[in-house]
Amino acid sequence: MDMFMEYLWAFLVGGALCLIGQLLIDLTKLTPARILTSYVVAGVILGALGLYEPLVNLAGGGATVPLTGFGYLLSKGVREAVDQNGLLGAFMGGFTSAAVGISAAIFFGLLAALAFKSGSKINET
Repeated sequence: MDMFMEYLWAFLVGGALCLIGQLLIDLTKLTPARILTSYVVAGVILGALGLYEPLVNLAGGGATVPLTGFGYLLSKGVREAVDQNGLLGAFMGGFTSAAVGISAAIFFGLLAALAFKSGSKINET
């Protein structure tokens, strides 16, 4: 597949996932937190069933960057850890596969907290 098609598929798949999320926000009474959680759970379920892997192979970053990609990463890590360590892998596989992303989120969240002053958005007179 040439470079243009890779970018096109990443854009289309990532855009479709974002479109679905926006439609859920606009057309339902679901809170953003529930939608985000649903995306992660959907990624876990689709990854566990083997349905997300072809999408990752087709769209690359368009499928791995959204929250469904995080769920897929968790299910893939658990599957690999269970193959290596048995039942114990079910408890540690998700953490080891997502450790870098979780660590980066914590680190950059700390940097943001140190760099910016937090405060109330309500004007106090």
